[in-house]
Amino acid sequence: MLKIGSHCGMNAPNYLLGSVEEALSYGANALMVYTGAPQNTRRQALDKCNIEAAHALMLEHNLDQHDLIIHAPYLINLANTKKADTFDLGVDLLKSEIERSIAFGAKYMVLHPGAHVGAGSELGIESIVKGLDLVNADNDQLVIALETMAGKGTEVGRTFEEIAQIISKVQKPEMLGVTLDTCHINDAGYDLSDLDQVLADFDQIIGLDKLSVIHLNDSLNPIGSHKDRHANIGEGTIGFDNLARIVHDPRLAHVVKILETPYIDGNPPYDEEIKALRNAELSKK
Repeated sequence: MLKIGSHCGMNAPNYLLGSVEEALSYGANALMVYTGAPQNTRRQALDKCNIEAAHALMLEHNLDQHDLIIHAPYLINLANTKKADTFDLGVDLLKSEIERSIAFGAKYMVLHPGAHVGAGSELGIESIVKGLDLVNADNDQLVIALETMAGKGTEVGRTFEEIAQIISKVQKPEMLGVTLDTCHINDAGYDLSDLDQVLADFDQIIGLDKLSVIHLNDSLNPIGSHKDRHANIGEGTIGFDNLARIVHDPRLAHVVKILETPYIDGNPPYDEEIKALRNAELSKK
């Protein structure tokens, strides 16, 4: 079954229940949320988040709890070797987010690998590995799905090889997966008009069994631009057909697809985009 949804808000007073209601209003059968504001450490107490009511509503509409994806806060940067306080904050916050995500009933948490802030990708990767080993020491429930990045600035994770290095070096590789962001890999230089080649490269370097989540976004920029600017489905340089092929590819049928496309005139476009992608008639190539 095709599992597709979008990022949804989580706001007072209904919190996670409201997130599920929002997803259902889009015709979605999956969703992604932050457990709190992604730019700070303030969090609502778990007993206020309406988790049980959200799970009941998901069950009523045949949504599995594994179709609920958590996105880690932007504050976390495990790749920073220049500021110990930044690394320590990232470890502490990520530990807390793992506990919250498990309480939410999620299986996957999306995490940006981080930025090496000028120290170089090799040191950045070693620092990420160190941080992941610390947070996963007592974690055997939540898979951290490292996100492929566009390569702007000093981002780590701009190539499949960098992601593979992280996975190969950690003590518990079974607790790591990958989030494939279509805008990011386009901007990093991967040509999604040749999906077979992209998936072959991913499988050879990382392994398709590690693919946990897909962020489905068009891109405002040409391939290899290293910009990371999302566009609405079919309104960017990747194009509707190439994104629809990802949605309907049987090799990716088990992977939840999450839209992170921009609002249009202040309104979320997810209901129309999900409907169009579900009903796509793929042209032959």
